[in-house]
Amino acid sequence: MPKPREIPSLDFLKGFDAAARHLSFTQAGAEMCLTQSALSRQIKTLEEQIGHPLFVRGHRALRLTEAGAALQPVVRAVLAELARAVASIRARRGVRRVSLSTTISFASLWLIPRLPKFRQAHPDVEVFVSADNQIVDLERGEIDVAVRFAAQERAPANATCLFGERVVPVVSPALLQDRARPLRRLADLKWHVLLHLEDPLGRTPWIDWNTWLISSGVSDLKPAGNLRFSQYDLLLQAAVSGQGVALGRSPLIDHAVARGDLVMPWPKRYDSPRGYFALSGSQASGRPEVQQFIAWLREEAAAGSDASAATVVGEAKANPPRVAKRTVKPR
Repeated sequence: MPKPREIPSLDFLKGFDAAARHLSFTQAGAEMCLTQSALSRQIKTLEEQIGHPLFVRGHRALRLTEAGAALQPVVRAVLAELARAVASIRARRGVRRVSLSTTISFASLWLIPRLPKFRQAHPDVEVFVSADNQIVDLERGEIDVAVRFAAQERAPANATCLFGERVVPVVSPALLQDRARPLRRLADLKWHVLLHLEDPLGRTPWIDWNTWLISSGVSDLKPAGNLRFSQYDLLLQAAVSGQGVALGRSPLIDHAVARGDLVMPWPKRYDSPRGYFALSGSQASGRPEVQQFIAWLREEAAAGSDASAATVVGEAKANPPRVAKRTVKPR
């Protein structure tokens, strides 16, 4: 049996595994909830314990040394085996647990309002929600299910498509009823504050107000003001409190619309080029609780799609849109 000093710290090995997968101390640190410098120090200590460098550190590049390449598959296998052993012990104790990784907006706006339904149907299953915008490796065994927002062509072949996304303006009922600032036509947006999702990398152009307005035939509108947010759930909170008009992302807004917290001044919607996909790791896919959770996600997604379609039909009849005749669907 190896002596304790001969085995590196488990935290150091987990950090090494993350860095080897990302080939980036910054991205690996974000996954491990560490700063780049803290993870770099961990790797340096691990290299000193092993007696060999594990990475070649370039100016803007990181690559494994021969020793690092030899260590990586062993560390990954050990971590996966450890995760399986823990899951097996929990199962023997009668603890059935599903861990989910998803985006912050999906967790707060879509998943959490619906979770009581799953708990009612499966009271013996514990659910752990990890909400961040980092991509996780499901084969490590720490996360069972991931729900991610991706383009259809980039989704894994074995992923389950839950639903696409549609974009439509939404406001609080109080703001819609403000006679001093009407919202009868798209041009009336000039009386209102527009709520923006800050997107410096241009990853979500379909929920950009400039794109939406131009595609709707309004190219020169100057709003009363602008508010910008780094997270979409914060933007929706501002809309609910009547601080401005937001571009709602259905189905993320469907729960708020159903409660009457948000309303749609116009039924005009655009389909975005992306959707939400559920995926489980090979180690977790055979567990009954994981299968039950993914089946429940599909059922809730289907039910929400039916309700959303009915809402659009009803609104279109009651409140026909007043937009320019010539429109261009955003890419």
